[in-house]
Amino acid sequence: MERIQSEQQYRDTINSDGLTVIKFDTTWCPDCKNLDRFIGDVIDQHADKTFYALDAEEFLPFAEENGVRGIPSLLVFQNGKKIAHLHSKWAKTPTQISEYLQTLESKV
Repeated sequence: MERIQSEQQYRDTINSDGLTVIKFDTTWCPDCKNLDRFIGDVIDQHADKTFYALDAEEFLPFAEENGVRGIPSLLVFQNGKKIAHLHSKWAKTPTQISEYLQTLESKV
């Protein structure tokens, strides 16, 4: 999963026509490291979406503007708008994340 490295990359990413999933995380977060163990399989099952990671501390303004209060959080964007937000307490297992991503089809 590509990591967002700049404000411009973030803006370009969220303005995509397709569904873009951004994992807000930090380097010290144990739940983030656990999610990293299985997120590749989740990504493979959802090839219709583009996935990125973003360090919530490095880019604190983006976390704040999107209401990220816990990590890891998975936010979904389309055409510059946040259309879904999986808060950290519900982003702990592959099943929780896959079910969340499957519900997006009804929102688009």
